[in-house]
Amino acid sequence: MLNIGDLAKETKTKTATIRYYERIGLLSAPARTSGNYRTYTRADVMRLSFIRRARALGFSVGQIRTLIELNLHKDQSCEQVDAIAREHLAEVDRKLAGLTALRAELFTLLEQCSLRSIGECRIIEALALSA
Repeated sequence: MLNIGDLAKETKTKTATIRYYERIGLLSAPARTSGNYRTYTRADVMRLSFIRRARALGFSVGQIRTLIELNLHKDQSCEQVDAIAREHLAEVDRKLAGLTALRAELFTLLEQCSLRSIGECRIIEALALSA
């Protein structure tokens, strides 16, 4: 059995985050000692590691909740898992396209910069026109 500090160290997760995941139901409520301290099992370590990896890949809490539920049915087709991952990849692609456009716009503004006075600054001028 592990306490919350041990679980936090082993998974490199803050204790506040562990409590949050418990509160929102991604982690089951842990067993308690007679002194009311949380105790965790190896299964909890695996579940939290799963959650952390999914969060690192940018999956939403809702998506992770669904993936956890799907993972309980080992003999089921992984079609739904694939659909969730594809949906997430499409969102990542949309964000990348947006960032690429943002980068191009900023690059253009910087190219127009004459490094003269603020009154002649193309960046300030472009930002003022956007308002």
